[in-house]
Amino acid sequence: MSESDGSRGPSRPSVSTEHPLRQAADRGVRATVAALLTSVVLGAIKIAAGVLGNSYALVADGVESLLDVVSSTVVWGALRIGVTAPTHRYPYGLGKVEPLAGMVVAFMLLLAAAGIAVQAVRGILEPHQAPAPFTLAVLVGVVVTKEALFRALSRHGREIGSRAMAADAWHHRSDALTSLAAFVGISVALVGGEGFESADDWAALFACGVIAFNGVGLVRGGLDEVLDAAVSPDVERRIRDAALSVEGTRGIDTCRVRRSGLGLLVDIHVEVDGELPVRQGHEIAHRVKDALLEAELGILDVLVHVEPYPSSRHG
Repeated sequence: MSESDGSRGPSRPSVSTEHPLRQAADRGVRATVAALLTSVVLGAIKIAAGVLGNSYALVADGVESLLDVVSSTVVWGALRIGVTAPTHRYPYGLGKVEPLAGMVVAFMLLLAAAGIAVQAVRGILEPHQAPAPFTLAVLVGVVVTKEALFRALSRHGREIGSRAMAADAWHHRSDALTSLAAFVGISVALVGGEGFESADDWAALFACGVIAFNGVGLVRGGLDEVLDAAVSPDVERRIRDAALSVEGTRGIDTCRVRRSGLGLLVDIHVEVDGELPVRQGHEIAHRVKDALLEAELGILDVLVHVEPYPSSRHG
């Protein structure tokens, strides 16, 4: 048996400015910066409207919007750092920064939900004046804008495979949900009159449960990536098929794939004719690596292990 990194020199994944993953990260950064600027404007509008319109739920919602600024900043930094070139200290690059940032944003989401829930309970226990009607118009604009941001960031996150962007997208949807809850609650308070002033607080409390549920899911997703959980069966199948398409490859034994930020790192055992000279087996390994890197699967690097066919592992 022999082992090859499938290259003719030192194998180290690199992400140049022309690399698809670098371009994907740049797209993600642009979308994140746009979301960040939007959150600054919306947060200021909601806080001002909440103070003037006597709606603590709207003030709390504005604070949550400003938290989106922090989360977007974290994602922006992670996307930039995650595609930096490997070093001797970090030979696999810094791709893990990206899911770690996603977990940080998810924890911020949970903290925001807890904070809003506390204030909602306080509003329920302490009677207060009903909000002003104009706050409803502000909330309509906020919900529409934040839902649009959620959809845009979710789409970008799926396209580039970014956990951090997915978490940041849900931060914006959580803002839309709390704003929607505040809209429903304020409407009930205005229509119901005296005795219904806390309706917006009850609605906000319900929204917090939805936000917390999704926050837990995002933490679990980021943790899976940090712990090198297996990729989807479809991705592994496509990698095996690409390797098997290389002339001289008789079979695939082991195929391990792990995500590193926006890209994938692959360890694969290919089976070749056991009577082939070592040099020819090594050349097949080169071709397998080239085929996988060109397969448009977002693969950063491949380690190819060559085994004689049939492998003794098959009995």
